[in-house]
Formats: sequence, C-alpha cells, structure tokens
Amino acid sequence: MGDSRTASAAGAPPAPSVPPGWPPDGPSARAGSPPSPTGAVPPAGTPRRAPTPDEPPDGSEHRQDAGAAGAGVQPPSVPPAPPGGVPAQGGSGPGRTPSAGVSGGPATEAGSGPASWAGVPPAPSAPPGWPPDGPSAKAGPPQTPPDGSGRRKDAADGAGAVGEAPPGPEGDPRPWAGVVGGGPPTYEAEPTALPAAEALALEQLVADTVLDGARYGTYTLRAASVRGDSARYRGEPRRDALLTARFGAGPAALVLVAVAVGNRHTEHAHLAAADATRWIGTAVGRSHARLAEDIRAGRRGDLKSGLHRLTDRGFGRLRARAAELGLEPEQYGVGLRCLLLSADPDCRTRVFFGAGAGGLFRLRDGVWQDIEPSVPEKADDAPAETPDRGDRLTADPDITTSPPPAEPFRFRASVARPGDTLLLCSNGLAEPLRGEPALAAALTRRWEGSGPPGMTQFLADIQLRVKGYADDRTAVGVWEA
Repeated sequence: MGDSRTASAAGAPPAPSVPPGWPPDGPSARAGSPPSPTGAVPPAGTPRRAPTPDEPPDGSEHRQDAGAAGAGVQPPSVPPAPPGGVPAQGGSGPGRTPSAGVSGGPATEAGSGPASWAGVPPAPSAPPGWPPDGPSAKAGPPQTPPDGSGRRKDAADGAGAVGEAPPGPEGDPRPWAGVVGGGPPTYEAEPTALPAAEALALEQLVADTVLDGARYGTYTLRAASVRGDSARYRGEPRRDALLTARFGAGPAALVLVAVAVGNRHTEHAHLAAADATRWIGTAVGRSHARLAEDIRAGRRGDLKSGLHRLTDRGFGRLRARAAELGLEPEQYGVGLRCLLLSADPDCRTRVFFGAGAGGLFRLRDGVWQDIEPSVPEKADDAPAETPDRGDRLTADPDITTSPPPAEPFRFRASVARPGDTLLLCSNGLAEPLRGEPALAAALTRRWEGSGPPGMTQFLADIQLRVKGYADDRTAVGVWEA
C-alpha cells in the first residue's frame, strides 16, 4: 500500500510504500540521519511486519539525495521549507539546476543532506544561491566571452581556467597580437615544423621562443626572442640568441642583456650566436665590478675603451672556433648588441655596445627616435703599408686578434628620462620598424603612457606581423618609471 506523502511526479513510478517507523531506531540506523516524523513510530509492543518484496530491506540502501531526485524526476511545485536557519526560497521553475549531480562538484552522500526518508518528498532543485557556499555550488551555465574570441568556459573549469586571454581594459589593445601594414603575411602565424635534431647533440637544440623580464632601480626590463615565420615553416632553428644575466647584488649589481644574430645562410648560425652571447657574458661577468662603478660614475671614455676590448676578444674567439670547425670566419660570424644597466635606483645611465646590424630606438613623448650610434665611413683608400694586426696578442694567450670585425664597434651611453622606453632589437624587428610606419604607430599605442606591459603582452607586441618580414625577432625593452 502506498503512503500518501510519497513524491509521485508525473511520468515517474511511485516510490515503494514504507511502513511507519521504518527504518528502525538503534545502532543500525545511519549516523546523521534526520529524526523520524512525528507519530511515525508505532506503540511499544506492536509487532513488526515483514517488508514486502518491493520494499528496501534496510532503510539506508535506497534513500535518495537531492542529486538523485533531481536527476530524472520533476521536483514538486511547492518545495518544502529549507533546513532551519536558512530563509525560505521560491519554488522551482524552468531552468533550475539541481545542486547535486553537477559535473565537477562532489557527490552528496546519501542521508547527509536535507530530509530524504522514504515517504518524504524528494529535495527540490536548489534555488539560486543555495547552498550559499560550498564546493558543490555551480556558478551557472557555460558562458562564452561576449566578443566570441575565447573557448566556452564552464563553471566546472573553476577560477582561473585556461582559455583565450580576455580583452584588456577599454582602449588597451596590448593583449592581442595581429597584423599591421598592407595584406596578410605569406606564412602562418604559428610554428609548423620543428628543427631537425641529432641524437648525440641535443644540447644544440634551440627553443622556438625565449621570454624573460625583471625590475631593478627605476626601470622594468622585458626581453624576448622568437623564431621567424620563415624558419617556423621550414623547420629551421632560431638563429637569434638572447642572454639576460645579473652580476653582483644590491645597488652595485650590473644587468647584462646580449643579443646575437647568426649568419642566416649557414647551418651553424644558431651555434655561433649562442657562443657569442655566452662569451661576452663571461667577459662582462669577470669585470662587472669595475664596469658597474664606471657606469655609476659616468666614466664614458673608460667604458667605451674597455667594452671595445671585450667585444674584440669575443669576435676573436668566434674566429678561432670557426677554424676548429673548418669554416671561414664569415660562416661563423654574428652581429652582437648588448645593454648594460645598473641596479642603482640613483643611476639612469644606459649603456649600449656591440657590432653588427640591428636597431636601437627610444620612445619619448610619443615619438620614436632612431638612436643607433653613427660609425665612421670605411676608408677605401687605406694605405697599403697598413700593418696587419693579426699577430697582436690579447690578454688571453690562446686567442689572437685577427683583423677587426667587418662591422665597426658601436657604443652609446645616455641618460634616461622618466617615461622613456628604450628598445634594442635584432634586424628582424629593426627593419620592419624602420620600413613600416604602421608597426611603429601600433607599438606607440601599446607602450606610450600605459606603463610596462606584462611579459606575455610584450611577447605579443613584438610579434605584430608585417608582410614581407619573416626573420627571427629578438627585442629588449626598458621602461623607465
């Protein structure tokens, strides 16, 4: 016989009848179960009858929790009052989602929630905000970003779920990379093929992208190196190398950022670039105390002569390495460009030095300035009796200094102003920055007056693509507070 209090939603079979007072009291009752309804316990001495075949043998086996009731049964039109201490909620309606049974939420243990005795209506679907807190609460239906740019994000993903980066504040275009200039580029924006690897030379592999950053004194540093679209498509290694290093500690610390570009027409270009940055880093590290003091004291003459010697020694080692590999010097040649930055907040002197192609720019008051140091014209009518300097020994007895590099030494020491942005870059970014006004305008909008970008934003900024420019790009940005 059926109990008149049992839920019987349309389309669902009625719950089996349960005798009054079932399940029995005593040790077998489930801990935490709610008390029996008033009047449900028979008088003492009344014999119990055996359960019918369709009744549960134990009251703890088939009790439904809120999730089970809501999974396939329409909740009653008038839900019972919630547990004591919680304000009553409105009835269920279209679109209600049960509080249990939601993907990503922990299942509710039978008998641990609101009253779920047989003979008591099943728990209704949870109204909005119920329960007010707890791991089983669901934030809502799957949501799609209003601009349609990201993947659909479910509440089960949790806070911080990974997806397409949302747009920045209104008027801030920095999070998005894109295309500037006329027409789409020839190659795809993302890598297609990996470079070939050798089983016994895995240390020679070069990552597609390198990203770094720091903040010292009054400046914020961002540095990134990215394989070009052409190399990504052809499965060639990134020929640009990037080194960031700090020597010393406190205000006396010295930060070095070195960028080297290998000869794109040789298979050893990425190895030469890596050697160049490593060797110049070693040389600067050994002399960092003296260099840091010269920068803080403004001794530009001493800095220029000392850094010139260090650069020449680095190129001498490259030529020696080329000879070891049986290559011509130009086959293992590089362009090298470096920045030296003091960690002293009272020192705003920024030192650039190196040799080879690339760019040095400054964004000041919304205008890009090309501050690449000028070099004297090569003397085509040099006297024939000019002595060969190839036998002059350097401080390292194992390295001789051959004729100076094809590119003359470049040096510049300048004092930064608050709000300046200094950009040192390889030719892969310098050429489109000089040749495509739309790229310079886009970087101005992204960097002028908005403070330093985040590291991933900086990476997106330097990857703004321009048709006709597909080389590797390496850039170092310094934002002055």
